[in-house]
Parts: sequence; C-alpha cells; structure tokens
Amino acid sequence: MHKILISSCLLGTPVRYDGTGQQLLHPQIMTWQQQKLIVSFCPEVAGGLPTPRDPAEISNDKVITNTGDDVTTEFKLGAQQALRLCQQHNIRFALLKESSPSCGRNTIYDGSHTGRKITGMGLTASLLEKNGIKVFSEQQMPALVQALA
Repeated sequence: MHKILISSCLLGTPVRYDGTGQQLLHPQIMTWQQQKLIVSFCPEVAGGLPTPRDPAEISNDKVITNTGDDVTTEFKLGAQQALRLCQQHNIRFALLKESSPSCGRNTIYDGSHTGRKITGMGLTASLLEKNGIKVFSEQQMPALVQALA
C-alpha cells in the first residue's frame, strides 16, 4: 500500500489560520490511520507561520495576508518541505484542504480577501502536481479511494 500525504487540518489538528482543524470524517481515513499509511503535514506551519495567523490569499503570484504582509517565502518553504517529505516516503498521492493558498486543489480565494473563490491551485498543491504527485481535495475522496484501489 502507498502512504498518503494529508493536510493536518483534515485530521482535526488545529493548524488552520483561525486556530481550528477541519476534520474530515470519512471511514477510509480511519482505515488508512489503522494501516499507518497517513503522513500528516501542514505546509504553512512547516514554513514557519504561527497558529493562529492572519488569513492569506494568492495575489499576483504572491501570498498576502489580509493585513498586507507578504508571506510568500513561508508558503514556498512549506511547499518545498511537503515535496521533500513526499519524495522521502515515496508518496504518490496527497489529500489537501480545498481553497487554501497552500493546499487548494481546484479553487483558491481570489486575493481580494472578500470571500470570492476562483479556479486555481495553492502553492503546495501546484508544486506536488508538477512533481508527479496526484493531489485530491477533501471533495474528491471517492476519486482518491478509487485511485488507491
């Protein structure tokens, strides 16, 4: 069986910008945990950002908080660490938090900090995909389960 990189927040760890987790309650997650196939990771925390932290969105290829701070360096560092972890553990699949500026697979916020979403990928999701790791969002659990079958 293959190991799977999963966003820590989807496992309930309180690492999101607002200090919460967003646990994905899916029976397959519990099975993977029992099989010790899950590698939990939060690229934003790994990149050096605190929890809680100001919300950030991608704007003009930079990651900017709602207070105007440029946190692109931390987001890129976390993405690189996620890729290294995948390479070390021969991970070919990732389950990441949709709409996050790090982990968004299909959508991200538009950079205006007004709650509008657009088609796009977060920095970590994009880097993993470019390196041959198949990224799924929590909304794509059936497709991930099928890909691993």
